[in-house]
Amino acid sequence: MTFNFHGRRVIVAGGSKGIGRAIALGFVRAGASVSVCARGQAPLNALAEEVAGEGLALHALPCDIGNKAALETYLQSAMGELGGLDVLVNCASAFGREDNEEGWLSSVEVDLMGTVRAGHTCLPALKETGGTIINIASIAALHASTRTAPYAAIKAAVAHYTGSLAVAMAPHKVRVNGIAPGSIEFPGGVWDQARQHNPELYERIRGGIPFGRLGTPEEVADVALFLASDLARWMTGQTLVVDGGQVLS
Repeated sequence: MTFNFHGRRVIVAGGSKGIGRAIALGFVRAGASVSVCARGQAPLNALAEEVAGEGLALHALPCDIGNKAALETYLQSAMGELGGLDVLVNCASAFGREDNEEGWLSSVEVDLMGTVRAGHTCLPALKETGGTIINIASIAALHASTRTAPYAAIKAAVAHYTGSLAVAMAPHKVRVNGIAPGSIEFPGGVWDQARQHNPELYERIRGGIPFGRLGTPEEVADVALFLASDLARWMTGQTLVVDGGQVLS
């Protein structure tokens, strides 16, 4: 299916690699005006160059999403550059693994408060357009995790907040949905590193997915575009699992 987002303005908060990058590319290729932020300038430059090579363009600025002032400054700049906003995608993650102060604080500031703050900053513009918010959670939110306790718990909070915000925003015709990806592999990502340096873990995870492989960022991005499209116009407060059946096993 081909989506048409011509005339739509999209912000992807956390979009220089992996799922966020695929979502940004998906919207750009579907005709949307897109702004992307991430902490590093180099991957943003690479993304902009790839888009330019296709004869397209996007707005990209570095931003520490865990920093409230920096995030708000970026979002206001992006909305000014785009001339408004129709879709906000919250995709950043600190991926807090260790059950310690650092793991928890980074997850709270980036994954949770980054999502909350971005929504608060962008809601006035989204109310004007009857827009939509898409929050990226994780299937880790659906069960206990000893390997990544902060990440799992905070993603559960993101999924829960998605429903709460959806109810609050329904009177304003703003839809809020989420996606809970399973294990997604891409160059330089967590599972690419595991495949190279922890093959036992990689094979255990791969073997637990009924389809026998890990997912791709594009398979998550396609669902994000669906949720932002008019095809999902009667959906709000939902967090869709995109995992090849991983949670079933």
